[in-house]
Amino acid sequence: MGAQIRVYRQKIASTSSMGKIFKAMELIATSRIGKARSRVSASLPYARAITRAVSAVASQSEVDHPLTTEPEQIRRSAVLVMTSDRGLAGAYSVSAIKQAEALIELLHGEGKEVSTYVVGRKAQAYFDFRNREYARVWTGDTDAPKFETAREIGEVLLEAFNTPYEEGGVEEIHVVYTQFKSMVVQEPTVIRLLPLEVVEEEVAQENDLLPLYEYEPEPEQVLDALLPRYIESRIFAALLQAAASELAARQRAMKAAGDNANELIKKYTRLRNNARQAEITQELSEIVAGADALSA
Repeated sequence: MGAQIRVYRQKIASTSSMGKIFKAMELIATSRIGKARSRVSASLPYARAITRAVSAVASQSEVDHPLTTEPEQIRRSAVLVMTSDRGLAGAYSVSAIKQAEALIELLHGEGKEVSTYVVGRKAQAYFDFRNREYARVWTGDTDAPKFETAREIGEVLLEAFNTPYEEGGVEEIHVVYTQFKSMVVQEPTVIRLLPLEVVEEEVAQENDLLPLYEYEPEPEQVLDALLPRYIESRIFAALLQAAASELAARQRAMKAAGDNANELIKKYTRLRNNARQAEITQELSEIVAGADALSA
């Protein structure tokens, strides 16, 4: 009986230590998510402004630009998958990977080859475990992305897009990331980054009219200058959305884990008390039996 009590004490101690870790990680995620949401909000005005500018140039000028022109046949697509570097974030990375796998299956069904680009160690481990190739990987700052990372990703994707198909290039680019809608809802989302879809949801909302521009220099040169910045801003916005979603998912997962740890501690404490009570009852019974034996 004493051995059983020691086992329960060890379980209570270990569960209590894990509960403290869960609580600390919950507090860290809670403290960082405010900054992540602020960065998301701060990035929106620039992203919307450059989206309006690019859409206006592309729609108001009769320019045949490779980044805005739909090819006659798409033979190879690029898919950029955004996940986290670390775990303990619930189903955050799994949901993004499932969305990416559904997109890849759809593209294969359309007869297209797929070149995969990966952000986050979770997606990297997923593809490595299955011996599936990916063209490039970026890791290290998924919960606090830097603009330099978005710029590097944009340059790599643009280079692949501008490379002919026969030399290993791609003809369209999709991005899979998790959109932050609220602290409770984070939704895996797919956007087509290139070729540029001029009619954007953010631009078209509330019947907002595109501004009129006079171009100096020519529209082709304006698009050459604007589109790389547009792509960088879209990728950076997706990285910020993914980071906020990751922190929100981790905060919820750690709170649930901490609550479960508290319930386990209550359960083990009750079992330990029952075992101690049974041990005391047995000792009393042995004392009473010994006393009766002596009196007899």
